[in-house]
Amino acid sequence: MQSKDTSNMKKLLNEREGFHVWWRLLRPHTLTASFVPVFVGTMIAFNEGSINWLVFTAMLLASLLIQSATNMFNEYYDFIRGLDNDQSVGIGGSIVRDGINPKHIRNLAFLFYGISILIGIYICMMSSWWIAIIGLFCMIIGYLYTGGPIPISYTPFGELFSGVLMGSVIIGITYYIQTGTITSEMVWISIPITIFIGCINFANNIRDREGDKRGGRKTIAVLIGKERSVALLGTLMALAYMMTLLFILIGFLPYWSIITFLSAPKAYGVITKFRGKKTSIEMMPAMGATAKTNTMYGMLLGLSLLITALL
Repeated sequence: MQSKDTSNMKKLLNEREGFHVWWRLLRPHTLTASFVPVFVGTMIAFNEGSINWLVFTAMLLASLLIQSATNMFNEYYDFIRGLDNDQSVGIGGSIVRDGINPKHIRNLAFLFYGISILIGIYICMMSSWWIAIIGLFCMIIGYLYTGGPIPISYTPFGELFSGVLMGSVIIGITYYIQTGTITSEMVWISIPITIFIGCINFANNIRDREGDKRGGRKTIAVLIGKERSVALLGTLMALAYMMTLLFILIGFLPYWSIITFLSAPKAYGVITKFRGKKTSIEMMPAMGATAKTNTMYGMLLGLSLLITALL
C-alpha cells in the first residue's frame, strides 16, 4: 500500500505504472551519453573510409546496455546505502516508490552486463581482442561508480570518470574498431563530448546536492556549493564550444561543424534554469536541459562529419 506522500510524489513526477516502471529504471535521459559518443566516433571514422554498419550497431547496443546496467547499479546501491527514499527525484524510483525487489534490479544489471559481453566478443572478433580489456575496465568502473567500498559517485571524481569513459574512451573504441588505429585528431575532437557528458553528471549532482550532502557524498557540488557549481558548469560548457571553434579553425573539424553552435542557446538555458532554484524538483528542468544540450551538440557534430564525408 503506497503512502499518500509516495502517491503525491509519483503524480508530481508523472510516474506511471506498467512498462513505464522499467523504462524509468533505465533513466532514458542519460542514454544519449551512450549514443552520442558511438555516433561521433563512427562519423570521424567515416571521414577516413567506409563503415561496417553491423559493428556500429553492435557497439551502440553494447554501450546502451552498459549505461543502463550502470544506472541500475546506481539505483540498487543508493537504496542499500539509504541515500534514496520515496521523496527522491532524479532516480527511477522503481525500488522506493514502485516496490520492485532490489535484488531483481541488481540481477537485471548483471544480465545486461552479460549480454554486452557476448556482443563485445563479436566486436573483438571483428577488430582486436585488446578491446575486451578496455571494455571490461569500463564495466568495472561502471559497477564501482556506486558499488564497492568507496563508490566513485561519493567522491569529487564522478564527473571526470563518467566524462572520460563515456566520452573519449567510447569514441576511441568506436573509431578503432572501424579503422584499426587511433589518431591525435580523434582524441582532441573527443574532448568537447567528454566535457558535455561530464556536465550531465555535474548537473545531476548540483540538483541532488542537499541530499548528497546528507548522505555523506563529497561531490564537487557538495564541496564548493551550488552557486560556484553553476558557474563552473557554465564555464565548462563554454570551454567545449571554444575548443570546437579552435578545432574548426585549425582543421581538426570541418567548417560544417559550425552548426554545433546551434546548441549554444540550449546550453545557456541550463544556467538560467538553475538560477534562483533551490529544491531538487525546481532544478529538474535544468538537469534535463543539460542532457538535451549534450544530445544536440553531439548529433550536430556527427551530422557535420557525415555531411563532409558524403560531399
